[in-house]
Amino acid sequence: MDARSTGYSAERLAECYLIEQGYHIVARNFHFGRYGEIDLVAYDGTVLVFVEVKYRRSTQYGTPEEAVTERKRAQLRRIAEGFLYTQPHVHASEYRFDVIAIEGTVGKPVIRHWKDAFW
Repeated sequence: MDARSTGYSAERLAECYLIEQGYHIVARNFHFGRYGEIDLVAYDGTVLVFVEVKYRRSTQYGTPEEAVTERKRAQLRRIAEGFLYTQPHVHASEYRFDVIAIEGTVGKPVIRHWKDAFW
């Protein structure tokens, strides 16, 4: 499986996990120009959540969470602002950034959900 297919599979796994937790998915792979994309946007109750999904087969090169660097966080903040600007029908009085870290093989993944992972 190539990197794109692996990433897509990890995002679908994260989406299913969030739905099981009671989240309502609003958008998938939201692109905002040259800034990049946010993997998932969802409601957790009334809170709008921007979700970054990171997958690693092993921790040989670090955990999935460690890949969400300060630079990546700044990028995600810009994209979230773009989402709120371009999607005026999506309302929330609060929002947050979560990270879904998936580790291991597709058949036996370990999922860690970091709520309010950064600001």
